[in-house]
Amino acid sequence: MLDLPEDSLILVVDDTTTNLEIVFNILTNIGFDVITDNNGESAIKQIESRLPDLILLDVMMPGIDGFETCKRLKENLATSDIPVIFMTADSDTESKVKGLNIGAVDYITKPFHEEELLARIQTHLQLRNLTKTLEKRVAERTAALSKALKDLQESQLQLVQIEKMSVLGELVAGVAHEINNPVGFIHGNLGHASVYFQDMINLINLYQQHYPNPVPEIQEEIAAIDLKYMLVDLPNLISSMKEGVQRIRNISTSLRTFSRADSDRKVYCNIHDGIDSTIMILKHRLKASEDRPDIQIIRDYGNLPEIECFIGQLNQVFMNLLANAIDALEESNVGRTYIEIEANPNQVLIQTSLTENKKHILIRIKDNGVGMSPDVQQKIFDHLFTTKPVGQGTGLGLSIARQIIVEKHGGTLEVNSTPGQGSEFIIKLSI
Repeated sequence: MLDLPEDSLILVVDDTTTNLEIVFNILTNIGFDVITDNNGESAIKQIESRLPDLILLDVMMPGIDGFETCKRLKENLATSDIPVIFMTADSDTESKVKGLNIGAVDYITKPFHEEELLARIQTHLQLRNLTKTLEKRVAERTAALSKALKDLQESQLQLVQIEKMSVLGELVAGVAHEINNPVGFIHGNLGHASVYFQDMINLINLYQQHYPNPVPEIQEEIAAIDLKYMLVDLPNLISSMKEGVQRIRNISTSLRTFSRADSDRKVYCNIHDGIDSTIMILKHRLKASEDRPDIQIIRDYGNLPEIECFIGQLNQVFMNLLANAIDALEESNVGRTYIEIEANPNQVLIQTSLTENKKHILIRIKDNGVGMSPDVQQKIFDHLFTTKPVGQGTGLGLSIARQIIVEKHGGTLEVNSTPGQGSEFIIKLSI
């Protein structure tokens, strides 16, 4: 018994009924699945509905001959790789060369021997099967190598991004520490200065009570410096300086909170502190400009427990989502006047809550910006995908954000968006 490829289908095309019957019987007895036809045109139509693994094709036929039939099969992408063996009584070299140039793989001369017919068929079926197997293996290996290359590039870019964030974190922490020392000194001394000034004001008031009519030279100096206004305004100046220093201290605290070095282990943290520190750092982008009013940040915080997490990496996610929300709002402002924006102000809503089973926390960051189409929503977490102009977006932000949430914290990051109505990102983290 011949070693035949399984489920092999052979099409036999010959205008002589006797030849068709002989070949049909030989092939079916061996175990092949065989279909027949008696002219080239109908054979081509038959192939469209069922592709054979090999074609035995008579050269001399009415209508289109075997050469033309073979030529049409080879011009069709769907049938071009099917091996064609010509059957002919004409064994001259010129005909064989013509057939092979058209695309035939072999010739069988009539009358043919059964063993020769089967040997040639088996050889070309095995060659085709081997070719298909090799093509499949090459495609699989190519796909595997492409995926490996893509994964390597993604890992390299993510490592670079993480390293950049680590270096930035160290830099920010260092700057915050350096700011904290002089600011702490000023904050402490302002308290003493306030007491000293108040003592001086009390002394001046006491002096004026006992010496209401000083010499003319002192009266002139009092008028020149507007002492009455100064005594009222000086406490206000001290209070303003205290408020300014306190803001600097808050920024310093936010920088240190945002840049926490926690790459090696998880720690228990208050998620709200991380969000607030990120908002503080982005505050310069939220302030009003000549083109628009302030971007409103609406906090709707639930009562959340501390969770064990890499807070520095989560802050990176908050930074990315909030920065993207601001970008979307600025894009939505294009073509709108200040008054129109004021009537429908730019807003970012940040909601936190517990799930019903109290096993997870939800963080929702929602803007009322331009929104996204369904097609963009499907791609935004893809590696290197960005909707921003060349030079303004790397396509890494949301890809890394999802990696941090999903792989580092076992959570989920999803998006809901409608064009023209804004976008909402939902983070789900286990407690």
